[in-house]
Amino acid sequence: MKVLIVGSGGREHALAWKVSQSPKVKEVIAAPGNPGIEKIGRCVDIKPTDVEGLAEFAQKEKIDLTIVGPEAPLVAGIVDEFESRGLRIFGPSKAAAKLEGSKVFAKEMMRKYGVPTAEFQVFDNPEEAKRYVREKGVPIVVKADGLAAGKGVVVAKTVEEAIEAIDRIMVEKVFGESGNRVVIEECLEGEEASYLVITDGKNFVPLATAQDHKAVFDGDEGPNTGGMGAYSPAPVLSEDMEREVQERVIKPILEGMRREGAPFKGVLYAGLMITEKGPMVLEFNVRFGDPEAQALMRRLEDDLVDVSLSSIEGNLVEELHWKPETSICVVLASKGYPGRYEKGKEITGIEEAEKVPTVVVFHAGTAVKDGKLVTNGGRVLNVTALGRDIVEARERAYRAIEKIHFEGMHYRKDIGMKALKRKGTI
Repeated sequence: MKVLIVGSGGREHALAWKVSQSPKVKEVIAAPGNPGIEKIGRCVDIKPTDVEGLAEFAQKEKIDLTIVGPEAPLVAGIVDEFESRGLRIFGPSKAAAKLEGSKVFAKEMMRKYGVPTAEFQVFDNPEEAKRYVREKGVPIVVKADGLAAGKGVVVAKTVEEAIEAIDRIMVEKVFGESGNRVVIEECLEGEEASYLVITDGKNFVPLATAQDHKAVFDGDEGPNTGGMGAYSPAPVLSEDMEREVQERVIKPILEGMRREGAPFKGVLYAGLMITEKGPMVLEFNVRFGDPEAQALMRRLEDDLVDVSLSSIEGNLVEELHWKPETSICVVLASKGYPGRYEKGKEITGIEEAEKVPTVVVFHAGTAVKDGKLVTNGGRVLNVTALGRDIVEARERAYRAIEKIHFEGMHYRKDIGMKALKRKGTI
């Protein structure tokens, strides 16, 4: 089989790495890919949002399966385009991808189908939004309606901060059309967790639990990013909590999407806040999380090709199998991320890092310039490791990180610490 991976980040490198291990696969191709993927497959210079170009390439190359990494092509309708040409592609339709493409749509679906989530209001007028914030008080959460690469959510601790967020999103349009509307919602307290399932539109099979770290600095301080690290499994999601999430979140939203005429196939990701009242949904994503995918692919024992095809063909696998070890992913970012950052800084030490037992480094924002590997994005590398427990996985990942260098390299030192606290180890 020839498998096409759409995207260029660490998640896509992890998916390509996993797919390349399948005995069914003779070639892995990525569009546009990155220098890490190039070591295990072929990269072609087609943008993820060039839906027609990708479909034409897949037809010409006789691609047997396409797996989409990022949300933008899914929201743009890549699945519909591929399926109209008789091409097999893993992911939700354009109508189903609205669950991530519009926070307003997602919140209204949750309200309609009884999925627990924060109280909210929707605004298309910035002055009315500001008035509501002054009435409600803080802390309060301001969200751009559309896609914003994980940066369109502001947890405002002061009224001034909330008003500034409304101005940036709705007036200055820092996220373009995504800021035409905002969702303003109550600020939930608790611990965040990621719960992902693979579904064929009717049935679903859960992935192992994981926890992302959104804020840029240790202790969950600073602005939200696309994700600074993850680990799996996540102790915050006990077996009882998992069952509750399945019954109160996953089943109702899948049933709701079917009723709305947009059955959901592919990966459904519920971003949760585990509160005193139980699990509450912060957001839905319609693809593998990044960096959760990097941690999960290190533990998945099944053939990702088989799993993907079972979703597409409507005969979903009954369960997934996972390595017993704990996995961790630590993101190495450019100085200034998620704000402005410089590119073109030389990267050294990856080969040395991968000599640490179980360590695999996935490329995210890298490029080759004048024969040297350089930074080419906000999130640059993902250092992953396995261990008997979170202590050993952390030790290996951070030992590997010490061997990697690029100017301005920034990373969180506390990935996985919540698991240690929950287990009473610290």
